[in-house]
Amino acid sequence: MEKSSYTKQYFNARLAELEDAYLAIKPDWQDLADYFLPRSVRFLARNVNKAPAKNKKIKDSTPLIALRNFSSGMMSGATSPATNWFKVKVRSFEHEPSFTVRTWCAKVEKIMRDIFNSSNLYRILPSVYKQIGVFGISVVALSPDENSVFRCYLLPVGSYRIAKDEKGTVDTIARVYMDSAKNIYNTFGQENVSDDIKQAIASNRFEEMFEIVHFVEPNKDYNPSSPWAKDKKFISVYYEQNSKDGKFLSASGFDKFPYAVFEAEVNGEDVYPSDCPGINALPDVKQLMSMVIDEAKAVKKMISPTYKGPASLKNKKMIDAPAAFIEEDENGRGLSPIYEVNPRVLEVDSIIEKLKSSIKEIFYNDLFAMILNTAERSRTATEVNELKEEKMVLLSPLLEQIHNGLNRIIGWLFAECMKNSVLPEPPEAIKGRNLEIEFVSTLAQAQKAVKISAMERFTTFTINLAQTLDKSLSMKLNASKIIDDYADFANISPEQLISDTELERLKQAQKEETQRAEQIEEIKKGSEIIKNIAGSDAYGAELLQRLGIS
Repeated sequence: MEKSSYTKQYFNARLAELEDAYLAIKPDWQDLADYFLPRSVRFLARNVNKAPAKNKKIKDSTPLIALRNFSSGMMSGATSPATNWFKVKVRSFEHEPSFTVRTWCAKVEKIMRDIFNSSNLYRILPSVYKQIGVFGISVVALSPDENSVFRCYLLPVGSYRIAKDEKGTVDTIARVYMDSAKNIYNTFGQENVSDDIKQAIASNRFEEMFEIVHFVEPNKDYNPSSPWAKDKKFISVYYEQNSKDGKFLSASGFDKFPYAVFEAEVNGEDVYPSDCPGINALPDVKQLMSMVIDEAKAVKKMISPTYKGPASLKNKKMIDAPAAFIEEDENGRGLSPIYEVNPRVLEVDSIIEKLKSSIKEIFYNDLFAMILNTAERSRTATEVNELKEEKMVLLSPLLEQIHNGLNRIIGWLFAECMKNSVLPEPPEAIKGRNLEIEFVSTLAQAQKAVKISAMERFTTFTINLAQTLDKSLSMKLNASKIIDDYADFANISPEQLISDTELERLKQAQKEETQRAEQIEEIKKGSEIIKNIAGSDAYGAELLQRLGIS
C-alpha cells in the first residue's frame, strides 16, 4: 500500500468496518450499563459534559454495592500500591539465578513502582476493574509525561472500536471523542486545525466542542530503519470528523501499541468479550428489580389500600389519624378497602435476599470479605489466611486476564524508561535477553505458599533424619540454593541477601579465623608445658628431678 492511501477517507472506511462488530455488542452494553454503570459509559460522543438521563431501572443498590466491592477487592488483591505486586525477571536466568542480575531486576522494579506511584495509574485502576466486571473489557490509553514519565487515560465504554490480529491480540483502536476548540488548537497547532476551530478561537468560543477521531493500527508502511514517526510499527492519526477538508490534525506513529486492553473471556474469533461477572449476574439483577417493585406494591396495598364506599361520601375528607372518624351514609354504610390482600412478604423477602447473595457471589464479594467473614475469635490468623488462599483459587481465570492487561502497561513503561535512560545500565550478561514479568499478587503468593510449605517440611524431615541416623545426611541439602528459592517464593528482595561469591568469601574468612584460634590454643598448651617443666607445679618439679635437671 502506498503512503498516499492513508487518507481521511481510508480511515473513515475502516471505522465503518469496525462499526459492525461494535453494533452487535452495543445493545448488551447498554443493558449492562442501565443496571450497573449508568453514568460511566459514552455511546454518543456528543454526550460529553451533559447530565446523564435519569435512570429508572435501578430500584435496589445491591448491584452497585457488589460492583464497588469487586473493584476494591481486585485493587487490594492484585495491584495494591502498598505491596510489591510484580517482579522483573530475565528468562534465561530463571533456573540459574545470578545475584547481579537479580539485584538489577530489583532496582528496575523499585524505579517502576515509584513511577506508578507518581502517575495516575492507581487512581484509574478501580474504574478499570469496574469496567471489566460489568462489560468484560477496559481500554487504557498510555502517554508519555514529562513530569511522571507516563500517564494513563481510561476510555469510556462505547467510545472506541477495536480489531484484533491473527493471534487474537488487539492491535487496532479507533476512538471517537469530543474536545474543546481551545484544547484542539493548543494540541495540534493553528496550521493543522480546520477553519471552524480557527473561527471559534477568534470568536472567543474556546469551549465549543468538536468531534475528533483517533485511529491506531499496524502500519503497512512500517520501516524499522526510518527515523520518521509516520514509518513506525503503528500508525496514529487524528482528524476532525466533520471538517470539510481532508487533512489530518496529526499523522504520527508508535513503536509499541499505545493502549492496554483488559479483556475477559472471548468466544472463539469474536472481537469483544462474551463472559464476565456483569453478564452472568444480569438475569438475577433484573429479577431482583422486578421483585423489589412487586414487594413495594404489596406492602403499599397493605398499609395504604384503595377504598370503596357510597357516592354520598365522595367529598368527605379522611383524616389520617388513629382517632379519625367519617360519617356513614343514610344506609349506615362507610368506607372499606376495595380488596384486602395478605401477601406472603416474608417469602418474597427470602427470595430477594437469595438474589442479592447470588449477585454478590458472582462478583466474588464473598471471597473479598473472607477476612471479615472468618474473623471469629476461635480462628487464628493462619486459618484465616488458609481459607483466603483456598478461595482465591476461584479468581485464577479472572486474574490471568487482568495480568495480561497489566503486562502490557509494564512492557510499555519499560520501553519508555529504556528510551529515556531512566533505568540503570543492565549487566553485560543479560543484554539482548528477553525480560518477563512475574505477578506476585495475593493469588500468586497463595500458589507459592504450597511450595514454601513443601520446602519447610522437606528440610525439617531431612535434618531430623540426619540427627537420628547419620549426621552426614544433612550434607544432601544445598542450603544456599534452598535459601535463594525460599526468598524467591516469598518475594524477598535480593538486596536482603548476599551473593554466593560473598558467601564463599565469608566462609573462607570464618575458616581462617577458626584455624588461627586453633593455633593460638596450641600455643597456649605449649606454654603451659613449658611452665610445668620450669617447675611451676609439683608435677613439673618431679619431671625435672627425673631428668636430672633440678
